[in-house]
Amino acid sequence: MTDPNGSTSTDTRTGGVLPRSLGLLDGAVIAASSTAATTSIGIGMGLMAGIVGLHLPILMALAFLPVLCIAGAYARLNRVQPNAGSAYVWVGRWLSPWLGFLTGWVNLVGTIVFLSYTTAVTGSALLQLAREAHLRDLGPLALNPDSTLQATVLGMAVLLAVTATAVAGVDLAARFQRWLLVFEYLVLLGFCGYGLFAGTHPFSLEWLNPFGMPSAAALAQGMVLAVFCYWGFDAVFSVSEEVRDSRDASRAGFVALFTMLALFLLGAVAFQRVLSAGELADHGAEGLAFFGNRLAGQPLAVLPLIALTLSAVASLQAGLIPTVRGMFAMGRDRTLGPVWTRVHPRFGTPAAGTVLVGSIAAVIALLSLVIPKVHELISAAVNAIGIVVALYYGLTALAAAVRFRGLLRTAPLEGVRAVVLPLLGAAALFGLGGYLCWTFYRSADHFALTAQNGWFQLTMPVLMIVSGVVAAAWAKWVRRSPYFTTGEPADPGAPDLLPSPVQP
Repeated sequence: MTDPNGSTSTDTRTGGVLPRSLGLLDGAVIAASSTAATTSIGIGMGLMAGIVGLHLPILMALAFLPVLCIAGAYARLNRVQPNAGSAYVWVGRWLSPWLGFLTGWVNLVGTIVFLSYTTAVTGSALLQLAREAHLRDLGPLALNPDSTLQATVLGMAVLLAVTATAVAGVDLAARFQRWLLVFEYLVLLGFCGYGLFAGTHPFSLEWLNPFGMPSAAALAQGMVLAVFCYWGFDAVFSVSEEVRDSRDASRAGFVALFTMLALFLLGAVAFQRVLSAGELADHGAEGLAFFGNRLAGQPLAVLPLIALTLSAVASLQAGLIPTVRGMFAMGRDRTLGPVWTRVHPRFGTPAAGTVLVGSIAAVIALLSLVIPKVHELISAAVNAIGIVVALYYGLTALAAAVRFRGLLRTAPLEGVRAVVLPLLGAAALFGLGGYLCWTFYRSADHFALTAQNGWFQLTMPVLMIVSGVVAAAWAKWVRRSPYFTTGEPADPGAPDLLPSPVQP
């Protein structure tokens, strides 16, 4: 058992120790790096514009509302039980161990898929930088930033480097990411702020009209992609056992989330002031570089592309850290194997798990070569991850509603914040995810291995969920994990600090 304000977080079954070395700023940096605002703006704006047209500002504002409700649920649950497993532990305890395992599993698998396609994004950004430096050919090979093969090979070298940094220590990773974020945000604020005034497309109130979107299906898909852009604020809760004061995890999550809202709104308006809907949609993965070239000449125009590259590198590292911590928590519950609980004696990190996750992400990145173009790979991966994010965020919100339901009788106003708002957020995400799945199903009458095929798009999240059910059955009946009997983690990190479910 660990005191939430103590010096270490100890796995009482295996003896593994995660040092408490992070402060509020470190947690905010990890959360902000995981959400990767620069990457989301540089790539996501073009993808979403291709779906909803010039309605990016209202789309980002609408998507923020259910995510804010979910963030409130995370913060309250973290107050009563900070744990590296976060949603996996909370859903398992207050809803069902099966749903808890599925929550943890789809989060882990979704993040590994994210790492695999971000590997290609990183390589693509580096190839764009090479092109800006007039290095267009490497011997007989013509460099192509939209080639999945070239981007993946180059990105895997970066994945190897950030894996080594993550092994060396979470505090070292946070310090490294801090400087990357400073540069990224300065570039974003500078170029997007300038774009607000220098853009030639007049601001229109229609940009803020949600009823002007092309269709309900476009709204649903756009919302899922926008929610995906906010995904990652919860990364800080996976390191709550390594934060010196566990309450700082909640504060850091909210700091990162509201920072993302401001940046996304700024980026959405600035992009639409400078670029047309067609230009946004056509440039996709190269949207930020195109935006920079419209606003400035060289060498200044290359700064947004450098910021995009650094953001992709930071998000690779920030994706590794919470994923491995989630597997650490599942390993000590024996729902996953003991390899995930091995803590490096010098660095105090789950080193073996970190290397394994990096290796699995690299293998999936190689498998993704069946999709030849980077922008198609991004579209397929983001849609799949967006659906499973809606699922596990919604389940976490339901767990919070069950845990704090007594507040509706004893403190109605507090009950609205702790129960009603999370339920509304969960309903919105379940509805969006379900509707998007239905539109994918109806959009095709056969399966084809292409990012444009609806059945292929639907197959990816279905495989993530089905594999989670199979893995849960293995953990229950083969590993015989006590988690499925009690719903309690083997080392809960901190006891339920609010023993009665009716307490705020």
